[in-house]
Parts: sequence; structure tokens; C-alpha cells
Amino acid sequence: MQDRETDGHRARKRFGQNFLSDPNIIRRIIDAIRPQAGEPMVEIGPGLGAMTAPLVERLGHLHVVEIDRDLIARLRETWTPVQLTIHEGDALKFDFGSLCGPERKLRIVGNLPYNISTPILFHLADFAEAVKDMTFMLQKEVVMRMVAEPGTEEYGRLSVMLQYRFRMGRLFDVPPGAFRPAPKVMSSIVRLMPLPADQLGAVDEALLGRIVSAAFGQRRKTLKNTLREFMTDADFAAVGIDPGLRGERLAVSDFVAIANHCAAPGAAGRHDCVGDRGA
Repeated sequence: MQDRETDGHRARKRFGQNFLSDPNIIRRIIDAIRPQAGEPMVEIGPGLGAMTAPLVERLGHLHVVEIDRDLIARLRETWTPVQLTIHEGDALKFDFGSLCGPERKLRIVGNLPYNISTPILFHLADFAEAVKDMTFMLQKEVVMRMVAEPGTEEYGRLSVMLQYRFRMGRLFDVPPGAFRPAPKVMSSIVRLMPLPADQLGAVDEALLGRIVSAAFGQRRKTLKNTLREFMTDADFAAVGIDPGLRGERLAVSDFVAIANHCAAPGAAGRHDCVGDRGA
């Protein structure tokens, strides 16, 4: 897709820009978010302001994170600093924790760029403890992977790592015609609710991430092969998991059990589990 004029702004492919324009869809999304006056909220990628306008109207004040300088200029022309605080830069590098107060948790919304949606989700997961909820529009394929159940084709690393930290639900689909320019894919609205810290369970979350990455790194191979650097036959027996299974058959709790076993002193494969390995 080449850059295209959209309401006087050229949609930029490198930023994954597809601007929401259907008023009925916009209304439905805002109703799903249910913004309340005074709530701390940040919108990622406000674009031409389709969702920004009703959010500012209901909230009174909104934070936005935008990387496109042309769009930032338009936002400044439309809203005052009292209504809109603009954070210029890459959402992948933004410290969302800086917007959280000691008493009220942050709400995050946005039409996330398809080309970097997965990295953004992982980045946002780092701030889960300070977040009340997140409501995003994403490519439907990504949302289906997020909410997928074990044993399905869509279930993978994204499913496990997000389901470990969030309770998630797909709300409704958004057709390509609701955007300008129209993407070639269907979109979906998804809500993420951070789970309480006492429900997470992993002793070492970095280790959990490495194990999940390894388990899905070669989907056709069994756990005996994909986790051979982490688990011996004795380790699998100790946690009661069949090493002949593939990663897609394991529930999130199974991966947590494996990670905690590896982190425990005396685990047969512990010398491999606690090594400095990349995800």
C-alpha cells in the first residue's frame, strides 16, 4: 500500500496508518470503553482524532502518544493543552508508568498499527500492575491468537504470555470499510484486564518467557526437543507433563509449573534453566 491522502493527511505505510472513519463503529468502540470524566486515560496513535474527539468530550482530558509530526500539529490545532496532553514519540519506547497516579490506575486505548502490534502488546505488559484495563483495535488474526485456547492452531507464544498476565475478551469485529484507506484484513476490538499479582504464579517471569519462546520456536517438535536445554526426562516426570507433547497442548499453568520447577533449587535441569539465555 502506497501513502494515500486521507482528509488532507497522507497515510504513511511505515507507520501502519489506517484511519477509522465509520461513525457507527466509532460510537460502538467508545461505548465499549465507557470513559468516565476525570479518568486517567491514554490513547495510542490518535491519528486524525476519530476516537480522540469523543474521548476528550467524555473525559475532559486525555493523554495521547503519537509519532507522526504532521498529525501532532493537527492535534495541537484542534485541542488545547488543558484537553489534550501530547506525548511525541514511539509508543514502543514510551514509559506508560509515568502517567499513573498513586490512587487511580491508567486506562489505555487505541487503534494499534498492525505492523508493530505484537511488540506493543509485550511492551504494555510490563506496565500491567499500573493499568486498569486496555481496549484496542487490532488485526483480527492477532486477536484470535491472543485469546486462543490450547490445542488450537492460533495458540502460541503470544497467547501464553498475554493470558498469563491478562484476562482477555474479543468484543466485536470491524470490517475494512470502516477505515480510510481500507486495509486488506478484518479487525477486532479486544479488551485486556490485568490479573492480580497474586494470581500470576511465576517465580521468575523472565525464565517463563524464555521457556515459552523455546517451546514454540519449532512448533512441530515435541517438548522433549524444544525444551531439552531446560528440562530432562526426570524434570518432566516431576511436573507430570508428557515430554512427547508439543507446546501448543500445554495450558498457561503448565508453562508456569515448568518454569517454577526449573527455578527451584535441585531441579535436574537447573543448570540449563537459570543460564543467561535470550528469548
